[in-house]
Amino acid sequence: MTHSHNLLGEPPATLLPANPEADAELAAGTPPAEVAAHHPTVSAAWAALAEEALRRPERGLTDTVEAYAYARTGYHRGLDALRRNGWKGFGPVPWSHEPNRGFLRCVTALASAAEAIGEHDEQERCTQLLRDCDPSLAP
Repeated sequence: MTHSHNLLGEPPATLLPANPEADAELAAGTPPAEVAAHHPTVSAAWAALAEEALRRPERGLTDTVEAYAYARTGYHRGLDALRRNGWKGFGPVPWSHEPNRGFLRCVTALASAAEAIGEHDEQERCTQLLRDCDPSLAP
């Protein structure tokens, strides 16, 4: 016997829609700040900005705070998109679905930046969110 629904009550995975125009700009090497300006709701652009700030050689506190701000913006834009697509604040948001990766990258960058500035509660919340969204993402 097969069932088409989850008997444990876990909601189905939330799969964000792609944004082909923003994806093409990022893939073509358009600077992430330009992509974020053209597509401010696209978490992948904010993730790229946050990751860029976190990777800077000789990274200082200003770079870390900048990364935190970019990641938090992308995180909130991603939450908005998830909610518009049926997410109720819990349930799977799989990394395997490419359009989900911008949001998940923002959460990862936010956790890293929060840890770097000593905001351990935020770092723990982000790590737990990653575990909840896709257990393969956080130890």
